Formats: sequence, C-alpha cells, structure tokens
Amino acid sequence: MTDHSEPTATPDADEPTGRIVLLTTSHRVAPGVLSWPAWQTLHAADRVLCADPGHPQLPYLREAGIEVAFESPDAHALVEACAGGRTVVVLPGGEGDQRLTDGLARLAGSGRVSMPDLELLPGSYDLPGARLLDLVQVMDRVRRECPWTSRQTHRGLAKYAIEEAYELVEAIEDGDREELREELGDVLLQVVFHARIAEEAGGDDEDDEGDEGANEAFSIDDVAGALVTKLIHRHPHVFGDAKAETPEDVSAHWQRTKAVEKRRASVTDGIPVGQPGLALAAKLAGRARTGGVAVELPRGEGIGYELLELAARAEAAGIDPETALRAAARAYRDAIRAAEGLTEPGE
Repeated sequence: MTDHSEPTATPDADEPTGRIVLLTTSHRVAPGVLSWPAWQTLHAADRVLCADPGHPQLPYLREAGIEVAFESPDAHALVEACAGGRTVVVLPGGEGDQRLTDGLARLAGSGRVSMPDLELLPGSYDLPGARLLDLVQVMDRVRRECPWTSRQTHRGLAKYAIEEAYELVEAIEDGDREELREELGDVLLQVVFHARIAEEAGGDDEDDEGDEGANEAFSIDDVAGALVTKLIHRHPHVFGDAKAETPEDVSAHWQRTKAVEKRRASVTDGIPVGQPGLALAAKLAGRARTGGVAVELPRGEGIGYELLELAARAEAAGIDPETALRAAARAYRDAIRAAEGLTEPGE
C-alpha cells in the first residue's frame, strides 16, 4: 500500500533541492539585534515565512526591507517551496514549531524524498546572565499570582535568608557541587524576592510604619546597579590606575574606599551584632586590628571571655573561628553517630 501523505516522486538528481533555514532568536535579546550571518541569510532568501503576525522581529525586518509572508506550511509544502534551489527562511515562534520539525524529520527519514539542506541558524544568542532575566520575570508573576508569595514582607522573609545562608555554607563545607548549585539558587531567590517586594512602595505595610524611607520603591535593577558601582569603585586596581600586586594590597584598597563611602565614626559601625558569637568576636577583633585601634581584650570570669580571647587569636592568625568550630562540631557529630552504630568513623 502506498502512503499518499508523502511525495513519492524523486526529483531529478541534477536538480538543486534548495535550502530550509530555521532562524531562531533569543527572547532575552532585544528584537532586531541579529547576527550578521542572520541578516545576510534573510536578505538573500527567496522567501521568509512566519506563522505569527505578532513576532517581535517583524518590525525590524520590515525596516530592513525584508518581505515576510504570514504562512504556516507543513513539512511537505516547505520542501516543495525549495524546489529549484530556492532558499526559504522560517521564523519559528517563541516555543518553536514542533509540528514542522517533526514533519521534516519524518520526510528526511523516509528515504523517498530528496530533501533540501536543513540549517538551524541562531540569529541571536543568550549573553552570560541571560537566565537571570527569566528569573526576574518568573518572580514577578509568582508575586502577583501566588496567594502565599503575594502576601510576604521583608521582615516575614528575614528568617529564610538566614536559613538559606547556613544551608549554602553547609553545601560548601560538604564539597557537594550539586548541592552548592541548588543552595546558591535559594540564596539568589532571597535577593530577587526582596527586590520584587521593594518595587511596591510601602511593601511591608504595618511592619515599616514610621520607618524613614520605608515607602521608597526600588527594583532588582537598582540593587544590581548599586552593586556594580560599588565593585568598580572598590577595585581601582582593575578599573582604574591603582596598583595591587598582592591580596593584602587589594584589601587595603577595599578598606580605604569603604571607609570613605561609609564615613563611620567607629570601626565597629556596620558590624551586625545579631550574628553568631564567635563570628561577631572575630569581626570586632579584625576591625580593631586593621583600624589600628589599640585596645586590650576585656578580662572577666566565665567561658565567654575565654571564647572571646580564642576568637581574637584565631582572627589574628587568619583563621575563621566559626568555620573552625563547625568543622570540629561536624567531627563530633560523626563520632556520635559512629558510637550509635549508624556510620563508620570518618565516613
């Protein structure tokens, strides 16, 4: 039985079969910004087809003098349109055209059709960080449409930022790359989530009542822009004429520019006192040391003062006491589990 859904006649072997070009573009790149090979192909094509009259590239193609036909051919019709060596460019929609590509694959695999050359031509490529644009769009929609997310405030989410930061540290200490990637995403979510809330003036409602500047809206672009400015300003050895040959030189640049920016009255200004005790003690000792403040450690009775002295000694030796204690605690946890017969020591 003959399958009449596919052409059965094979063109003359000497007749050119033409070329089908599927021109893809990234929705994360501004419409009209196409590669030079894409523009060359579009101008040289015998026909340019697009099924979507609202395709974002169309206004720019018209400006360039490229005529586009609003057609949605099946694979059979598209192959026939290339007869005689013609080149047909197809602009798929944002989700692609699975029906067309599957049909072309079936025709090519049938062995009964002389197929045109098939080419997938990327007209634009995602830049590094392009998926962050997707994240911002998804977060915006979730904020608007999710019953839970739409009601969250900065203060209500604060605890999650702390939890996610600790989970990130744990992934780093475990050396688990897969877990590290996931936890970095969870921390990033906190940043994007808070920035999205901040777009709504007075987003914390009663939580922010009376706070100066509480009703001033800002966006993720403001957050990123301020960070870019800070990084450039604090790296004059990268973006300016300053010289830095060692990590110590870099640290000195950072501290000088930070001091000018913050204009702090005390070296202790800006240190969050709500952080874990060992980290707080080490941070205070480090600020006093680098700031040249000659002060003796307070003496007193009790384990607190002993821990303070240990934290200061660790900081002076370049050791993070919080990390060191966590490592020892993890070893202790493993020893307990081994004593319970749950794991082998060192596993």
